[in-house]
Amino acid sequence: MPKIMYGTAWKKERTTELVTQAIKAGFRGVDTACQPKHYREDLVGKALREVIDQGVVKREDIFIQTKFTSLDGQDKSQPLPYDPNQPIPDQVKQSFGTSLKNLGVDYVDSVVLHSPLRSKEQTLSAYQTLETFVKEGKIRQLGISNIYDPILLSWLIERVEVKVGVVQNRWYEGNGWDWAVWEICQKNDIRYQSFWTLTGSPSLLQHPHLINLASGYGLTPEQTVYKLCQLWNITPLCGSTTLSHIGEALAVEGATGLKEDTPEVKQLWDAMHSVG
Repeated sequence: MPKIMYGTAWKKERTTELVTQAIKAGFRGVDTACQPKHYREDLVGKALREVIDQGVVKREDIFIQTKFTSLDGQDKSQPLPYDPNQPIPDQVKQSFGTSLKNLGVDYVDSVVLHSPLRSKEQTLSAYQTLETFVKEGKIRQLGISNIYDPILLSWLIERVEVKVGVVQNRWYEGNGWDWAVWEICQKNDIRYQSFWTLTGSPSLLQHPHLINLASGYGLTPEQTVYKLCQLWNITPLCGSTTLSHIGEALAVEGATGLKEDTPEVKQLWDAMHSVG
């Protein structure tokens, strides 16, 4: 999994253009979902075909992640990617079949439940259905998104056959940066992916410790947040539509001077853990 991924939510008709731009700039991870309400998975697939046909990348160079979105997360006024009258396992199978068609690929690197379903049992059923595709070689890794209950996450981890490899959550000051779930991820070798990383934490971007770090290492505050995520085993999603900002996000990986044991980093870590 790349250390930063390109997020495709809300890109609408510009999805192909923006995903193509991101990959040509250097992104090697793309996050989407089989959810027409917020994503154009089909246009992500169009972008992938274009950059592969042009020789920009090979299929194996790109980490592709999509999601199964339950009926509660779909816009029922739009065509759905599965028959809502079918049992959940069949909905999951149909959704993944739609994803393969939309993306134009034979396998997907990561598939994530977009959120827990209405009950624990339904959540487990959906996950176990995805496990069958892992065994067939059509999915490489599984995960879950929008799961903020540490007890529920631990429950799921203990019951699945294919380990939870990804948790993708909103990581922002409103939930105290979700440290309880993050800690479970660290204990279970699960990669934590963050979204709303910048827009959800304006106070973090203005925090004196962060400003000092950014100034001392020649980074923007936004780059510093992305770098801290990488130091803390978090893969941030970047959904920028501006080429200059995309370049700044990608440049973070080369910022090797900033280390986890830097005193200023430890100070900021303590300050962020004291929230709430």
